[in-house]
Amino acid sequence: MDYAERLRRLVIHDACFAGAGTSGTQVEPRDLDPKTLALVRLAALVAVGGAVPSYGAHADAAVNAGATAAEIVDVLVGVIPVVGLPAVVATAPKLALALGYDTDEA
Repeated sequence: MDYAERLRRLVIHDACFAGAGTSGTQVEPRDLDPKTLALVRLAALVAVGGAVPSYGAHADAAVNAGATAAEIVDVLVGVIPVVGLPAVVATAPKLALALGYDTDEA
């Protein structure tokens, strides 16, 4: 299935995507490398205001896929124009904790 077909299926809310991200059928992007996918998911987590455990899991996935802490911080900076500075400021401590950075010492 090419990208146009996948897009068409998303537009019509095809059932094959219904379980994406849940315990149902997992649909994965085909043209993104694991590192890029992990960084995109972190950006989405910032956009929806994720919980601390989610940041831990997704930061671990990004690091395991080869992302550096600097690249992860760049994701925060990169989404400021979309989600706003207050959302990123609220996220920063959660992500810092996930990366093992002690914000109390800062």
